[in-house]
Amino acid sequence: MSDIGDWFKSIPFITRYWFAGSIIVPLIGKLGLVSPVYLVLWPDYFLHKFQIWRPITSTLYFPVGPGTGFLYLVNLYFLYQYSTRLETGAFDGRPADYIFMLLFNWICIVITGLIMDMQLLMIPLIMSVLYVWAQLNRDMIVSFWFGTRFKACYLPWVILGFNYIIGGSIVNELIGNLVGHLYFFLMFKYPMDLGGRAFLSTPQFLYRFFPSRRGGVSGFGVPPPSRRPVAQDQGGAGGGRHNWGQGFRLGDE
Repeated sequence: MSDIGDWFKSIPFITRYWFAGSIIVPLIGKLGLVSPVYLVLWPDYFLHKFQIWRPITSTLYFPVGPGTGFLYLVNLYFLYQYSTRLETGAFDGRPADYIFMLLFNWICIVITGLIMDMQLLMIPLIMSVLYVWAQLNRDMIVSFWFGTRFKACYLPWVILGFNYIIGGSIVNELIGNLVGHLYFFLMFKYPMDLGGRAFLSTPQFLYRFFPSRRGGVSGFGVPPPSRRPVAQDQGGAGGGRHNWGQGFRLGDE
Protein backbone atom coordinates (compact mmCIF):
# COMPACT_ATOMS: atom_id res chain seq x y z
CA MET A 1 0.00 0.00 0.00
CA SER A 2 2.87 2.36 0.73
CA ASP A 3 4.14 1.86 -2.84
CA ILE A 4 0.72 2.82 -4.22
CA GLY A 5 0.62 5.83 -1.92
CA ASP A 6 4.07 6.96 -2.98
CA TRP A 7 3.13 6.54 -6.65
CA PHE A 8 -0.06 8.54 -6.17
CA LYS A 9 1.82 11.35 -4.42
CA SER A 10 4.31 11.43 -7.29
CA ILE A 11 1.55 12.35 -9.78
CA PRO A 12 1.60 16.11 -10.54
CA PHE A 13 -0.83 18.14 -8.45
CA ILE A 14 -3.55 18.93 -11.02
CA THR A 15 -3.42 15.55 -12.74
CA ARG A 16 -3.54 13.84 -9.34
CA TYR A 17 -6.89 15.35 -8.40
CA TRP A 18 -8.37 14.89 -11.87
CA PHE A 19 -7.22 11.25 -11.88
CA ALA A 20 -8.57 10.64 -8.36
CA GLY A 21 -11.93 12.21 -9.22
CA SER A 22 -12.17 10.04 -12.33
CA ILE A 23 -11.87 6.98 -10.08
CA ILE A 24 -13.98 8.10 -7.11
CA VAL A 25 -17.03 9.35 -9.03
CA PRO A 26 -17.43 6.19 -11.18
CA LEU A 27 -16.93 4.10 -8.03
CA ILE A 28 -19.69 6.04 -6.26
CA GLY A 29 -22.02 5.30 -9.17
CA LYS A 30 -20.93 1.65 -9.38
CA LEU A 31 -21.57 1.05 -5.67
CA GLY A 32 -24.96 2.73 -5.84
CA LEU A 33 -24.06 5.38 -3.26
CA VAL A 34 -25.45 7.92 -5.70
CA SER A 35 -27.65 6.96 -8.63
CA PRO A 36 -25.84 7.45 -11.95
CA VAL A 37 -28.83 9.46 -13.22
CA TYR A 38 -27.65 12.26 -10.92
CA LEU A 39 -24.09 12.14 -12.26
CA VAL A 40 -24.65 12.52 -16.01
CA LEU A 41 -25.41 15.68 -17.97
CA TRP A 42 -29.11 16.16 -18.66
CA PRO A 43 -29.65 19.60 -20.26
CA ASP A 44 -33.17 20.02 -18.86
CA TYR A 45 -32.14 19.26 -15.27
CA PHE A 46 -29.08 21.50 -15.54
CA LEU A 47 -30.73 24.46 -17.26
CA HIS A 48 -34.19 24.42 -15.71
CA LYS A 49 -33.81 22.64 -12.36
CA PHE A 50 -30.42 24.23 -11.51
CA GLN A 51 -28.60 20.97 -10.82
CA ILE A 52 -25.33 22.78 -11.37
CA TRP A 53 -23.09 19.88 -10.35
CA ARG A 54 -23.91 17.87 -13.47
CA PRO A 55 -21.28 19.42 -15.83
CA ILE A 56 -18.60 18.46 -13.28
CA THR A 57 -19.80 14.96 -12.40
CA SER A 58 -20.47 14.12 -16.06
CA THR A 59 -16.82 14.94 -16.80
CA LEU A 60 -15.61 12.57 -14.07
CA TYR A 61 -18.23 9.81 -14.29
CA PHE A 62 -18.08 6.79 -16.57
CA PRO A 63 -20.42 3.78 -16.36
CA VAL A 64 -18.06 0.93 -15.53
CA GLY A 65 -19.34 -2.53 -16.40
CA PRO A 66 -18.43 -5.73 -18.26
CA GLY A 67 -18.86 -4.05 -21.64
CA THR A 68 -17.23 -0.71 -20.77
CA GLY A 69 -14.57 -1.54 -18.18
CA PHE A 70 -11.70 -1.91 -20.66
CA LEU A 71 -12.59 1.32 -22.46
CA TYR A 72 -12.69 3.12 -19.10
CA LEU A 73 -9.27 1.81 -18.07
CA VAL A 74 -7.73 2.73 -21.42
CA ASN A 75 -8.97 6.31 -21.18
CA LEU A 76 -7.93 6.52 -17.52
CA TYR A 77 -4.44 5.52 -18.67
CA PHE A 78 -4.51 8.23 -21.35
CA LEU A 79 -5.57 10.78 -18.72
CA TYR A 80 -2.67 9.84 -16.45
CA GLN A 81 -0.06 9.66 -19.19
CA TYR A 82 -0.77 12.77 -21.23
CA SER A 83 -2.01 15.07 -18.50
CA THR A 84 1.16 14.25 -16.54
CA ARG A 85 3.31 14.91 -19.59
CA LEU A 86 1.71 18.27 -20.25
CA GLU A 87 1.77 19.34 -16.60
CA THR A 88 5.45 18.43 -16.20
CA GLY A 89 6.48 19.42 -19.74
CA ALA A 90 5.05 22.39 -21.61
CA PHE A 91 3.20 23.65 -18.52
CA ASP A 92 5.97 22.89 -16.02
CA GLY A 93 5.97 25.48 -13.25
CA ARG A 94 2.83 27.17 -14.61
CA PRO A 95 -0.19 25.50 -12.97
CA ALA A 96 -2.46 28.49 -13.70
CA ASP A 97 -1.86 28.13 -17.44
CA TYR A 98 -2.62 24.42 -17.30
CA ILE A 99 -5.80 24.94 -15.27
CA PHE A 100 -6.89 27.61 -17.76
CA MET A 101 -6.40 25.16 -20.62
CA LEU A 102 -8.50 22.54 -18.81
CA LEU A 103 -11.20 25.10 -18.00
CA PHE A 104 -11.34 26.38 -21.58
CA ASN A 105 -11.58 22.86 -23.01
CA TRP A 106 -14.10 21.82 -20.37
CA ILE A 107 -16.39 24.80 -21.00
CA CYS A 108 -16.31 24.18 -24.76
CA ILE A 109 -17.11 20.50 -24.20
CA VAL A 110 -19.96 21.25 -21.75
CA ILE A 111 -21.53 23.68 -24.24
CA THR A 112 -21.20 21.07 -26.98
CA GLY A 113 -22.64 18.42 -24.67
CA LEU A 114 -25.68 20.57 -23.89
CA ILE A 115 -26.29 21.28 -27.56
CA MET A 116 -25.79 17.67 -28.67
CA ASP A 117 -27.48 16.11 -25.62
CA MET A 118 -24.34 14.22 -24.52
CA GLN A 119 -24.51 12.68 -21.06
CA LEU A 120 -20.86 11.69 -20.56
CA LEU A 121 -17.96 14.11 -21.05
CA MET A 122 -14.96 12.21 -19.67
CA ILE A 123 -13.55 11.00 -23.00
CA PRO A 124 -13.84 14.34 -24.86
CA LEU A 125 -11.88 16.20 -22.16
CA ILE A 126 -9.16 13.53 -22.02
CA MET A 127 -8.87 13.54 -25.81
CA SER A 128 -8.62 17.35 -25.89
CA VAL A 129 -5.62 17.20 -23.55
CA LEU A 130 -4.04 14.39 -25.55
CA TYR A 131 -4.54 16.42 -28.75
CA VAL A 132 -2.75 19.47 -27.30
CA TRP A 133 0.17 17.30 -26.19
CA ALA A 134 0.36 15.68 -29.63
CA GLN A 135 0.47 19.06 -31.38
CA LEU A 136 3.13 20.46 -29.07
CA ASN A 137 5.22 17.35 -29.77
CA ARG A 138 3.98 16.68 -33.29
CA ASP A 139 7.28 15.42 -34.75
CA MET A 140 8.11 13.09 -31.85
CA ILE A 141 7.96 9.40 -32.79
CA VAL A 142 5.58 7.53 -30.50
CA SER A 143 4.92 3.83 -30.11
CA PHE A 144 1.49 2.25 -30.05
CA TRP A 145 0.16 -1.27 -29.89
CA PHE A 146 1.93 -4.09 -31.72
CA GLY A 147 5.06 -1.99 -32.12
CA THR A 148 3.55 0.52 -34.54
CA ARG A 149 5.45 3.82 -34.65
CA PHE A 150 4.37 7.14 -36.07
CA LYS A 151 4.56 10.87 -35.43
CA ALA A 152 2.74 12.19 -32.36
CA CYS A 153 0.54 14.47 -34.47
CA TYR A 154 -1.30 11.36 -35.73
CA LEU A 155 -1.84 9.91 -32.25
CA PRO A 156 -5.28 11.48 -31.53
CA TRP A 157 -6.67 10.09 -34.77
CA VAL A 158 -5.17 6.66 -34.20
CA ILE A 159 -6.74 6.59 -30.73
CA LEU A 160 -10.06 7.73 -32.22
CA GLY A 161 -10.05 4.63 -34.41
CA PHE A 162 -8.79 2.43 -31.57
CA ASN A 163 -11.50 3.55 -29.13
CA TYR A 164 -14.16 3.03 -31.79
CA ILE A 165 -12.95 -0.55 -32.34
CA ILE A 166 -13.06 -1.40 -28.62
CA GLY A 167 -16.51 0.07 -28.12
CA GLY A 168 -16.24 3.84 -27.94
CA SER A 169 -17.98 6.47 -30.00
CA ILE A 170 -16.32 8.46 -32.76
CA VAL A 171 -18.36 11.48 -31.64
CA ASN A 172 -16.67 11.63 -28.22
CA GLU A 173 -13.14 11.43 -29.61
CA LEU A 174 -13.91 13.79 -32.49
CA ILE A 175 -15.30 16.49 -30.20
CA GLY A 176 -12.26 16.14 -27.95
CA ASN A 177 -9.91 16.53 -30.93
CA LEU A 178 -11.80 19.54 -32.26
CA VAL A 179 -11.81 21.30 -28.89
CA GLY A 180 -8.12 20.54 -28.40
CA HIS A 181 -7.43 21.95 -31.87
CA LEU A 182 -9.42 25.11 -31.06
CA TYR A 183 -7.33 25.73 -27.94
CA PHE A 184 -4.06 24.98 -29.72
CA PHE A 185 -4.94 27.22 -32.67
CA LEU A 186 -6.06 30.19 -30.57
CA MET A 187 -3.29 29.92 -27.97
CA PHE A 188 -0.32 28.94 -30.13
CA LYS A 189 -0.66 28.67 -33.86
CA TYR A 190 -2.67 31.80 -34.70
CA PRO A 191 -0.74 34.33 -32.54
CA MET A 192 2.71 32.75 -32.77
CA ASP A 193 2.84 31.24 -36.23
CA LEU A 194 0.37 33.35 -38.19
CA GLY A 195 1.07 36.65 -36.45
CA GLY A 196 -2.53 37.19 -35.31
CA ARG A 197 -3.85 38.65 -32.10
CA ALA A 198 -3.97 36.58 -28.93
CA PHE A 199 -7.56 35.61 -28.23
CA LEU A 200 -6.74 33.52 -25.15
CA SER A 201 -4.83 34.48 -22.03
CA THR A 202 -4.84 33.09 -18.52
CA PRO A 203 -6.89 35.29 -16.13
CA GLN A 204 -4.86 36.99 -13.44
CA PHE A 205 -6.93 35.54 -10.60
CA LEU A 206 -5.69 32.07 -11.52
CA TYR A 207 -2.10 33.27 -11.08
CA ARG A 208 -3.02 34.53 -7.62
CA PHE A 209 -4.41 31.15 -6.60
CA PHE A 210 -1.81 29.10 -8.52
CA PRO A 211 1.38 31.19 -8.77
CA SER A 212 4.03 30.20 -11.27
CA ARG A 213 7.10 28.42 -9.97
CA ARG A 214 10.65 28.91 -11.07
CA GLY A 215 11.96 26.46 -13.61
CA GLY A 216 8.89 26.58 -15.86
CA VAL A 217 8.97 27.26 -19.56
CA SER A 218 9.90 30.89 -20.01
CA GLY A 219 7.24 33.05 -21.60
CA PHE A 220 4.86 30.14 -22.06
CA GLY A 221 1.56 31.08 -23.59
CA VAL A 222 2.62 34.66 -24.39
CA PRO A 223 2.52 35.39 -28.13
CA PRO A 224 5.43 37.40 -29.53
CA PRO A 225 4.78 41.15 -29.97
CA SER A 226 5.45 40.91 -33.71
CA ARG A 227 6.02 38.19 -36.25
CA ARG A 228 7.56 38.48 -39.69
CA PRO A 229 6.19 36.30 -42.48
CA VAL A 230 7.62 32.81 -42.42
CA ALA A 231 9.19 33.25 -45.85
CA GLN A 232 11.27 36.17 -44.51
CA ASP A 233 12.40 34.29 -41.45
CA GLN A 234 13.46 31.19 -43.34
CA GLY A 235 14.29 32.66 -46.73
CA GLY A 236 11.52 30.58 -48.28
CA ALA A 237 13.33 27.30 -47.51
CA GLY A 238 11.42 24.24 -46.40
CA GLY A 239 8.11 25.59 -47.63
CA GLY A 240 7.77 27.87 -44.58
CA ARG A 241 6.68 25.06 -42.28
CA HIS A 242 7.35 25.39 -38.55
CA ASN A 243 8.33 22.46 -36.41
CA TRP A 244 5.69 22.74 -33.74
CA GLY A 245 6.75 21.10 -30.51
CA GLN A 246 10.42 22.00 -30.90
CA GLY A 247 10.41 24.11 -27.76
CA PHE A 248 8.04 21.85 -25.85
CA ARG A 249 9.61 18.47 -26.60
CA LEU A 250 9.20 15.94 -23.85
CA GLY A 251 11.42 12.95 -23.33
CA ASP A 252 11.45 10.19 -25.91
CA GLU A 253 9.14 7.34 -25.24
